[in-house]
Amino acid sequence: MWRLRKFYYPYWANILIAALMVIVVAWSNLALPDYLSQIVNTGIQKNGVEHGVPEVMRQSTLDQVLALMTPEEQTELTQAYTLVEPDSPEASQYLAKYPVLETEAVYLFKTTKSKDDIARFEALMAKPLVITQAFNLIQNEPEQARQLLGDDFPFDFAQLPAGMDIAQILAQMPEAQRLEMRQKIDAHLEKLEGTILRQMAITAVTDEYKAVGIDMAKMQRQYILKTGAQMIGMSVLAVVSSITVSLFAARTSTALARDIRAAVFKKVESFSSAEFGDFSTASLITRTSNDVMQVQMVTFMAIRMAIQAPMMGVLGVVRAMDKSPNMWWTIALAVVILVLFIILIFSLVTPRFKRMQALIDRLNLIMRENLSGILVVRAFNKQGFEIKRFDQANQDVAENMRGIGRTMSFMHPVMTLVMTGVQVLVIWVGAHQVAKSTMQVGDLMAFMQYAMQILMAFLNLSMFFVIMPRAAVSADRILEVLDRENVILDPKTPVALPQTIRGEIEFHDVDFRYPGGEEDVLHDISFKAQPGQVTAVIGSTGSGKSTLVNLLPRLFDVSKGKITLDGIDIRDLTQYDLREQISYAPQRGLLFSGTVKSNLSVGKHDATEEEMRHAIEVAQVADFVLSDKDGLDMEIAQAGTNLSGGQKQRLSIARALMKDSPVYIFDDSFSALDFKTDAALRKAIKPQIADKTVFVVTQRVATARNSDQILVLDDGRLVGVGHHDDLMEDCQVYREIAQSQLSEEELA
Repeated sequence: MWRLRKFYYPYWANILIAALMVIVVAWSNLALPDYLSQIVNTGIQKNGVEHGVPEVMRQSTLDQVLALMTPEEQTELTQAYTLVEPDSPEASQYLAKYPVLETEAVYLFKTTKSKDDIARFEALMAKPLVITQAFNLIQNEPEQARQLLGDDFPFDFAQLPAGMDIAQILAQMPEAQRLEMRQKIDAHLEKLEGTILRQMAITAVTDEYKAVGIDMAKMQRQYILKTGAQMIGMSVLAVVSSITVSLFAARTSTALARDIRAAVFKKVESFSSAEFGDFSTASLITRTSNDVMQVQMVTFMAIRMAIQAPMMGVLGVVRAMDKSPNMWWTIALAVVILVLFIILIFSLVTPRFKRMQALIDRLNLIMRENLSGILVVRAFNKQGFEIKRFDQANQDVAENMRGIGRTMSFMHPVMTLVMTGVQVLVIWVGAHQVAKSTMQVGDLMAFMQYAMQILMAFLNLSMFFVIMPRAAVSADRILEVLDRENVILDPKTPVALPQTIRGEIEFHDVDFRYPGGEEDVLHDISFKAQPGQVTAVIGSTGSGKSTLVNLLPRLFDVSKGKITLDGIDIRDLTQYDLREQISYAPQRGLLFSGTVKSNLSVGKHDATEEEMRHAIEVAQVADFVLSDKDGLDMEIAQAGTNLSGGQKQRLSIARALMKDSPVYIFDDSFSALDFKTDAALRKAIKPQIADKTVFVVTQRVATARNSDQILVLDDGRLVGVGHHDDLMEDCQVYREIAQSQLSEEELA
């Protein structure tokens, strides 16, 4: 996959935006359990009281708290609060909120409510608030006070005078005794440091708020609604961000697939026959479609999950540890089980994924062969055999997929079992901690959600790594095509053709051997073809006729010697410049799906309708094209399957005539024509190619005999060059061919 990185570069902005949105998604999703924890812990259990620093205190309560503090702490605390007297001008604006102002002065917290300030004052006031609450309970509910402070609290409740508060008691104590008592109280409450002490302080603040007259139901409702609104807003942000990620991931992956397909197609278009020998047509189709789709899918998943899953896993662990540091082992246990299971699954399915693409290649190959050769299959009554052959390939793909499916089918139940087991374990362990007051219920619920998010992150990441091997195999198969070095290349410094091209072709001691072949198929070929001259190439089957003319447009390159166009070695020209000078009608008249007009436009893209009509009249196809109701817009099926062999050949010749090049090659293009049509076509075409260099590959002596020169090939060697009459006398090979085709009267 890394080797395909150049295709990702144009879309770095999309990937960056998607990555930023993924971070927002992860952050939003991880914030939701914390909001739930706040609603349960603070909104429900603590009536909306968020911290242990009271926003308002009665003067009597502040005096009691100050009595338990050192002089330095007293100074810091009094500076943080503002006194509001019952009859003061400020009292009217607070009276509705704090009804106790009618009879008693209150202190309002005035320091900025930053997290640092709250944390500092919470640590300062927690113990005094708890002791104050306990001492106030002693008068009415001594048993509850003992439960709050413990039986070993270093103070004898029975010694308290009736009707005296803690401030009065401490004021009557000697300084040394009061300091000793404060130290003992601090030592006793030291064991309550942390969550328990903070909860006790918040309880004390809640009692104070009730005493002040604050509507606690309203306060609780406002807190829950505010936190719930934040939670909904965070959910909306997560949804919008997730949609944005999917949008950019889809745009990037589809654009990437488009570019890769275009690059593969462009590369294949530059292939010579040598490169096509390394890749079957079915394999190239699979690589351009299925393999690209695999890369597209893994790219989409990578953008969606490759960043989000690790982030959710890591940050989820951090947040879970913040809720309960001593429960880390429950998540670690589940992660270890999942990782081991994923490694097992990964090792089982990876080989099958790698085999999948080769099996699909085979299936496509058989399908394509049968569709292309359906007439041959029917003619030989091989439908049953081909059905069995296709069924076997289909069964191989199905069996491979079943193996993958059977293995992957264990993932969901095992994942469900692990997740359910983790939930039960977290509830069991967390319940004990809640009972010991070392963990709150909301934190337990949040911890459970974080655990599920962490496991889901690992699950998503594992799914990504399970499909990654198949995509990596597909990427390698694509790169095999893109990295294939072409045998036929343009020169680094090509020669520019003159404006006027005569079209003189000359072979200079040319040898040719197919790539990977053991011996040459053409040997020491030398001849010259002049403009205005028709050169026929004749010989027995397999003698090298088509190979010879295929060297002209550099469909292959010579192994030895050279071929020149107007004295210029064709290897010194760009392939585009060379092929622009050649009109080619292949042996197999291949047509493209579309219309007659679109097929003729291949020869000349800006051709007029008059030029097209002239070409089809010369090529003797006007009888069935112009007689059709659609005329030039007559539909042509894929590969011209709705036309006969002769009609396809004539349309192929018309397409070549449209180009009007200096050099024409007709590679056995008249083989499917009857003699009458052949003669009419030759008569009509002669004026148009009068000043051109024309090559006609044929097996018919009747076609070759009127040519300006005839090249006779035998087993890859040029055994005769000349006119028909001369060759009949001097070339035994030609004479044997002629005698096998023509009667004595025709030869005379």
